[in-house]
Amino acid sequence: MAVMTERVVGIGAGADAVGGKELATEDMILNIGPQHPSTHGVLRLRLTLDGERISAAEPIVGYMHRGAEKLFEVRDYRQIVVLANRHDWLSAFANELGVVLAVERMLGMEVPVRAVWTRTLMAELNRVLSHLMFLGSYPLELGAMTPIFYSFRERETLQAVMEEISGGRMHFMFNRVGGLKEEIPEGWTGRAAGAVADVRRRLPDIEGLIAGNEIFLARTRGVGVLTREQIMQYGVSGPIARASGVDLDLRRDEPYLAYGELPVKVVTRSAGDCHARFEVLLEQVKVSLDLADACLERLRELPPGPVDQRLPKVLKVPEGHTYAWTENPLGINGYYLVSRGEKTPWRLKLRSASFNNVQVLREMLPGHLVADMVAILGSMFFVVGDIDK
Repeated sequence: MAVMTERVVGIGAGADAVGGKELATEDMILNIGPQHPSTHGVLRLRLTLDGERISAAEPIVGYMHRGAEKLFEVRDYRQIVVLANRHDWLSAFANELGVVLAVERMLGMEVPVRAVWTRTLMAELNRVLSHLMFLGSYPLELGAMTPIFYSFRERETLQAVMEEISGGRMHFMFNRVGGLKEEIPEGWTGRAAGAVADVRRRLPDIEGLIAGNEIFLARTRGVGVLTREQIMQYGVSGPIARASGVDLDLRRDEPYLAYGELPVKVVTRSAGDCHARFEVLLEQVKVSLDLADACLERLRELPPGPVDQRLPKVLKVPEGHTYAWTENPLGINGYYLVSRGEKTPWRLKLRSASFNNVQVLREMLPGHLVADMVAILGSMFFVVGDIDK
């Protein structure tokens, strides 16, 4: 005669081994940061844990705040460009653009056509530089070391031509109100075209390392799903929003610079998870390389001409206000400029993409395991300086 043995399994740690009833336990509060290698800056996350599962998350920002908006108010418009390109240190050229576009709009200034196309080209090269950093560092955060060496090889290829034209590697300072700092070096367009071709040819190396990797797929598919409703509620933008099916890109929908004359392809996905965000970033690199080629072709066709406007020694902006926004690599940046007719702005409010994007973590992280937290955090593609300003 067979003897049947009943086994009672408790639910969760500390469960009553006899009755299967949960004991009263306290949630654990875990601070991630404020110093942590996976956060692209000094970010603090305050997590409430129920065992290994996150029940609440609060991003605590401000550790890198330097009061940039108040500093703008006591700097003239040339000096503001120096400050404004630093909050997202991966996208300095794009950061400069918003300021000069707002000032030029207030002045009613027409920028030379060669400057417009050069600005568009450099904005796209800067976009590729930013995306390549995340394409390399995100797998690194999940334990894959090799991709970052490949992404930095491509970054150095583009950095060489960006450094040649501007003199800078991170903070380019090449934009000026009315155009650009100086003319393009002789033969630079050919060298830039060669760099773009090299990066496009070698990009499949990075894709091949990651795309079919079983560990990478297991850590990212279905993890950190961000819904369209959450994106609308929190004002999330850029590649993160497009990975959840939000078909919005200012380069196509509200064209500035020369984007109105370019075929801007907007890359979207519908899954809204970590893997979809990575895929969007990878595809956007290819789109930006195509746009860079189109800009180079147009620059070769343009006749010689100026790349800036002559400005008075003391530049004063007429009284009034305006709002300029740009599609930065990490999302939508907005610049609200208020002038009282002086050489410094009365107010220059900066709407940075990362600030909104990181707030949605309080909605995304609950319900996930602590082990998935770094995968989700890395897939949000933010720079903490861009949050704190």
